[in-house]
Order: sequence, then structure tokens, then C-alpha cells
Amino acid sequence: MFDALPASFKGEPIAQPSKVLASDGSTIATFYSENRQPVKLKDISKIMQKAIVSIEDERFYEHNGVDVRGIARAAVNNFTSSSQQGASTLTQQYVNNLLVNADVVNGVDRSEMTISGTKDIADKAREAKLAISIEKEMTKDEILEGYLNLVLFSGRNYGIQAAAQRFYSVDAKDLNLQQSAMLAGMVQLPNAYNPQKYPERSLKRRNTVLAAMLRTGAIDKKAYDKAVKTKLGIKPKELKSGCIAAKDSAYFCDYVTRMVTADTAFGKTKKDRENLLYRGGLKIKTTLDPRLQKEAAKQSERMIPSDDKSNMGASIVTVEPGTGNILAMAQNKTFGPTNEDKGPITTFNFAVEKAYGGAGGFQGGSTMKPYTTMAWLEAGHNMWDRISAPKRAWPANYKWKATCLPRGYTTVLGKNGEGWNPNNAVKGYPSSMTVDYGLFNSVNTATVAEASKLDLCDIAKGTQRLGLIDYDNHKDPKTGEITNESYPISAANPSFIIGSARITPLAQATAFAAFANNGEFCENRALTSVTDAAGNDYKVKPVTCRQEISPQVVADMNGTMKKIGKKATKGQISLPIAGKTGTNNGANSTWFVGYTTGMSSAAWVGRYDKQQNLETQGKVIDGVARAWTDSGTWAAPLWTNYMKQVGTLYPAKSFGKAKAAPKPEPKKEEKDDSKSATTESSAPKDTEEKPKATETPKATESAKPKGNSGKTPTPPKKTNGD
Repeated sequence: MFDALPASFKGEPIAQPSKVLASDGSTIATFYSENRQPVKLKDISKIMQKAIVSIEDERFYEHNGVDVRGIARAAVNNFTSSSQQGASTLTQQYVNNLLVNADVVNGVDRSEMTISGTKDIADKAREAKLAISIEKEMTKDEILEGYLNLVLFSGRNYGIQAAAQRFYSVDAKDLNLQQSAMLAGMVQLPNAYNPQKYPERSLKRRNTVLAAMLRTGAIDKKAYDKAVKTKLGIKPKELKSGCIAAKDSAYFCDYVTRMVTADTAFGKTKKDRENLLYRGGLKIKTTLDPRLQKEAAKQSERMIPSDDKSNMGASIVTVEPGTGNILAMAQNKTFGPTNEDKGPITTFNFAVEKAYGGAGGFQGGSTMKPYTTMAWLEAGHNMWDRISAPKRAWPANYKWKATCLPRGYTTVLGKNGEGWNPNNAVKGYPSSMTVDYGLFNSVNTATVAEASKLDLCDIAKGTQRLGLIDYDNHKDPKTGEITNESYPISAANPSFIIGSARITPLAQATAFAAFANNGEFCENRALTSVTDAAGNDYKVKPVTCRQEISPQVVADMNGTMKKIGKKATKGQISLPIAGKTGTNNGANSTWFVGYTTGMSSAAWVGRYDKQQNLETQGKVIDGVARAWTDSGTWAAPLWTNYMKQVGTLYPAKSFGKAKAAPKPEPKKEEKDDSKSATTESSAPKDTEEKPKATETPKATESAKPKGNSGKTPTPPKKTNGD
């Protein structure tokens, strides 16, 4: 039977922890099924080597893999005593650990593994023959090194380096005599001799090892006497596995791991990919900048405390223009697997889509208005063009041009058969204004009037070019079927132009990065390299950029967006900045997406749980009930406070120069709006109270109700947008 047994077997890679690293090389998180940190024998203290040999296999350097004398000794003891002795050599134990590792990798059921206490004669014979074979292929030092890196010490801590760190917070090379003796004693029964759980039992076992070392001559009597008098002296340090231990970077960590386990570049099946993550010793280098990440987490928590009774969410995500690198991704909640929709703990990542752990995106509000302006300029118009934009109802039979749709147009049909009646956040805007004025003041009626003269498909395609997905749109554009997938913004519903589409902060920060980068759009990315323990490199997304907007269109838009940025931040940022505010109905989703040439950041504050549609106006949030809430309440201050600290870490250069409006010809009267090529001639007369005629942008805050009269004022009706 012995001769018929195989003399070799197919070994499998030894499990090693994977690490997720920030851009500066610092560790964000560690993943492992077995916490193991392989080291060379020269990096394991000599006294530790002697301790394990003395207690587990004192004739290790004399036998050829099987110790016949040891077997005889154990047999006599087991026949004549109530106690049981084993006779497996270190080489046999090494073989057994290799066999168990192979079974784990190959998914063998634990009940079928050849682990201690379940071996029959055939198992032991196979183990012995393999041990003899290995002794012919490896030196004693190589076997000892392999064993000390493979053996279980406690829980999920394997190998001497992980054990030394776990119980003494030192490296294996720095273990002293008593520390080595205690760890060597653990391998027989790792859980039973755990010094944290069973200190007295562990101490007794340690002294047994010291006695064996004295008997074998590994130490002298003086060293023995001194060592047995010492206490265990453990200094435990636990290395937690997974994103739970990533603290401020937990949500980014979770995003990265979901990317890895979803990408076939890392394995054919999800199980293969998870196995690689937890056992493959991956070195996953990411784009995260720890400086920005720390500040983003700090300011998010300061804006809305994680344990606030309102359970409001606050988030910042930053993308680098020109690379698409995600530099920061933080929020005010504590990452955890429980309380998915309530309290300070959640796994919902506010910045990303559901497929990667997100909450499903949020209505973009007025942060969507620049896309209409972009289409306006691309159609050959200008920021100084005047438009007729009074409050008006668009009838249900109004044909909104949309050439990409089957009929070439779309209509808006309300619940009761009425059309579309978009309102402004406040009253008092003039019925005629420039595009610049309308965008600066975030006038809904102005954006709608612009869109009425454009092809909605051009606006929608502009959002698609910059990577936006509407997570409320589940209609397959090719088949027309409703699916579980989400698709790009559709021109079928015109309200997307003022923010009805549900988008993610990451996507919006990425899109606006193109405005910061002369119209060049770069797909966002989180990974820069992935290498496994064997040195194999895995394919990750490279920097992927393309020119999607002309530099002049971007410069013209930035001429207005710079003024918006200055107003939103109240002039507190001295760098060249630009951006757009956004607030949806009920202000349960508020935004400020701002940028410099070095970084584009989306700050979002709102509701994300089962109360997602609950208004924030008049509700107690962070101890205060406000009659009026919008982007200026939380999102813009959050972005401002963040940028005050990190704005100078990346280059902030001047934006391109916007085209200037031509000077009016002298002594020539202004054209009547009703005859202008850019005027909606069929628009009804404006009945709203108009402010004094001026084209100087007027801050909407002046029209907002004040809350210091002792009475709660009635806020104006809110629509998508500021």
C-alpha cells in the first residue's frame, strides 16, 4: 500500500492577506481569510526556531521526514498510559498543512479534510510518504521556514509573523525566549492555549516548552530559571479584516472591493474573485489622497453629525480633472453592516450607484442646468442672448423637439391632463433676461425657455457624453422594455433639464471635471495597479480621456459658473473656482458641485433612507428648524469648509476667457423681445411682480423669507432647482 501511494501532490498557493493602499502607499484596509505575513527564516529569531523544534520535533535535523524512533516511543506510551502522544514530525505537519490548504482552495468540505483527529492509517501513510519526498526536495531550513509561515496559531492568524504581531506587537525576528516558548506551545492546540482566553493554561504550556528546550540543550539552566519566573507579558494587537477597519476611508474601500469582485479581470466567477481578494495577497493601489480623504470625512461629520436625529446624509467626493482619479470619497455615517436605513451606521455609499453599494443616486436639482446652457452654446448661441422667460404653463400638446425619439418630439402630460407648469424658487425675476443671468440666478423658467428652442436630444446626449446615468430610468432605449438596469438620461421627460433625474455625486463631480479641464472628459477610476503575491499584474482601467466640449464653450460657461462659485462660497475661497448649486423639491437633496483646475468636488446633503421624500424645510435638523432650506444651508458651506483646507493641494489655475458681448451700436434702439430670434413669441405676458430692470445678477437670498420675526414665514413654492 505504501509503495502504491503518490510521492507528490499538486500544491496550491498559500493564502496571504490582500492590502488596499492609498496613492501614497499607506494601507487603507487588509483582507484575509487567513492572516498570514510570510517571512524568510533569517527574519525569524533563532530562539523561536529552537523553541518550535524542541517541543514539536526534537530530532528534526536527524530524520528523513519520518521519525521511526518517535513512532515507537509514542506507541509504547499510548499502549501503557492513559495519555496520548503523537509522532508526526515537523515535515509531516508541514505536509498536512499543505494538504489542508489545497483542500480549502479547492472547496473541499471540512468534514472530508485530513485534519488532526480525523486521520486513518491510509492518511498517515500518505502523509509519511509525502514527507519523505519533500525531504529529498527541500532543505531542513526551507521546511522549517515553510512550516513556521503556514501553521495556525489562533483564530485566523497563521504563521509566526502574524502571531508575533497579534500577541506581542513585535516582528518575528524580535521574539525573545519566553515569547517564543509561548507561541511554540500554541501550535498543538491553538484555541486551548490562547493567552487572552486562557492565561493560566497558556503559562503552564509555555513552561512545558521551556523545559523541553532545557532538555534538548536549546537553552541552559540559567536562562530556563529566569524565563519560567516571567509573566506572559502579552501586548495584543488585532489586525481586522475588511473595510470595517478602514475608518474614514471605509466607503471608498467598499467601493474598491466591489469593483474587484465584479470585474472578470480578477476571476471568471464571483467566488474566484472573492477568493483572490481574501487569499491572493493582492496589492491594490488606489487613487485615494489621504489628505483630502481625512478632511472630507471631517467636514461631512461636522456639517451633519452622524448621530443626528434627522438621520440626514452628508457626502463629499472629489475627482481630479485630467485623470479622472477619485481623490476622496467620504460621508458623515459610520460604515457597518447593520441598520441599513437608520441611525449613524449604514453600508449605503451616498456617492455611488447601487451596483457598487450606493443609495441609488439623488435628484440633481439645478446642478443639471449647465447641460442646457452647454447645448445652447453648442447650437451657436451666446451667454448674452436674451430670452423671454416669464412664468408660463406649457400645454400638454406642446411639442418639445426631440429628434432621437420615435415621433421626433415629446409632450408633457400631467396627472389631470394638464401640461407642465414649472415654477421658480422665488418670485420677482424679469420676464426677459440673458442666458447668463438665468443660469447665475438658477431661474427655472429661463432654463425651460432655452430648452424649448433646442433639441432635447442634444441636451440629453450632452449629459451622456459626460457619463451621467439616470437611476430612475429603467427603460431600455433599444427595446423599450423595463428592466432592472439603469440607463442614460432620456429626452422623453423634459423635466430632466431642471433636475428630476436621479444621479450620483461621483458622476456629477466627474462630469464637472470636464468644465475644469477645457472640455476634456476623463472617466473616473479608483485603481492604479493590482499585483498578486506571485508578482502577476492585473489589468486596471487606464486614464481614459476624450474631448467632449469645445474649450470656448467651456470658457463661456465658466464665465458664469465662476460668479456662481463666488456667490455660493460667499467669497471665502481666494482660488479661481466655479460651480453650480442645486436643490430639489422639498430640499431633501441639496448640492454644490464646484471645481478648480486641480479638483472637482460634489458636496451633497440630504435624505437617503425611508424618509427620502420628506421635506427638510421646517424640520429639526442638527438642532435647528428652518423655514427655508436649500443648497446654501448645508451643501455649499460643506464644500467651502472642505476647500478652505485642501484647495491649494492641487493646482488652481485661471479658467479660459469667456467671449464678451458685442458693444451696442450707438443711437440704436434695442430690439423688441417679441421680434427677437431667441424670444418665445407665443409666451403669455408675465404677471409676476418685476424687480427693477437690470442685468446685474441678483442674489436670490434677498427674496427668501426671514426667520427672525418670531413667526414662521410661509416659504415660496419649491421646484426642481434653486
